[in-house]
Amino acid sequence: MQSSVQTIPYREPRSCKCDFRYQAKSSTGGTVEKHKHDALFIDKHGRWRSFNRKKLSRKRCGSLRGQGWKYGSGFVDGIFPVLSPTAQQILNFMQKKVDPNIVSAALDTLPSSHAIWDDLINVAVQLRLNKKWDLIMMFCQWILYRSSFQSDVMIYNLLIDAYGRKSLYKNAESTYFELLEARCVPTEDTYALLLKAYCMSGLQDKAEAVFAEMRKYSLPPSAIVYNAYIDGLMKCGNPQRAIEIFQRMKRDCCQPSTETYTLLINLHGKASQSYMALSLFNEMRSQKCKPNICTYTALMNAFAREGLCEKAEEIFEQLQEDGLEPDVYAYNTLMEAYRSVS
Repeated sequence: MQSSVQTIPYREPRSCKCDFRYQAKSSTGGTVEKHKHDALFIDKHGRWRSFNRKKLSRKRCGSLRGQGWKYGSGFVDGIFPVLSPTAQQILNFMQKKVDPNIVSAALDTLPSSHAIWDDLINVAVQLRLNKKWDLIMMFCQWILYRSSFQSDVMIYNLLIDAYGRKSLYKNAESTYFELLEARCVPTEDTYALLLKAYCMSGLQDKAEAVFAEMRKYSLPPSAIVYNAYIDGLMKCGNPQRAIEIFQRMKRDCCQPSTETYTLLINLHGKASQSYMALSLFNEMRSQKCKPNICTYTALMNAFAREGLCEKAEEIFEQLQEDGLEPDVYAYNTLMEAYRSVS
């Protein structure tokens, strides 16, 4: 790494992985022995806590903890939250009131229960879907610094995301350090969001430092992290660097995901390079990476920009042959292709 690359302080969480067996009941009533790969860490109160990296932790009464929200999707596996009557009331109140003191005072009256925690998370995710970044910052700050709820990596991630969207990279960076101080274990989403926050502020050296820190602590960047880097570079107007990161991703033997290819197809489409977009689409299929509706629409857009109506219609038909239902964006793209020619 060149000397010009900055580094960010890192405090390794006190965590360890362990393997243990536990008993579970089968559907027939018998006892089944399972093998669970879990991890332990010490929370800010000095108590040992465990979490499973591969599963959503849902305690009795439905408490969403740890990894209930994923970067790149509205909720776990793209499932969007269904608000309870209480959550809907909280959301409506927050959208009407702009005074942070009034909002905080009202939130202080909420009971500290698992059900309310679920409601709070659903409200936060809905605010993110609505791109209400200022409200997310106020909401997450109340949870972390004023409420009686325990600090959670999910809330820190949401707050880092909101700061990054507002180009407040110093706040995002401070929140990351607070996450470590609270003995929360950073997830790949944490690094992806921090990296994107740096990109959005044009701080490429700091973004590279995130990669360096991950490697230093044996955390190889995943497709989620690379996607955030590529997306951030595209949004800050550096498409050439985004292409370079894509090539590095493949050199590092990190398998590009559907989102990765969609981002790059969109990049080349905006540059009126439909031939490159089609080449990436073919590469994607050869790698057994299944395109989604966004991928097809991005490729159609690439052809539409150059007035290649027949090619755009060909992709539209291929979309349906692959079992996907065209959405309003796909139809609009096809109509725009013919409109630009006429």
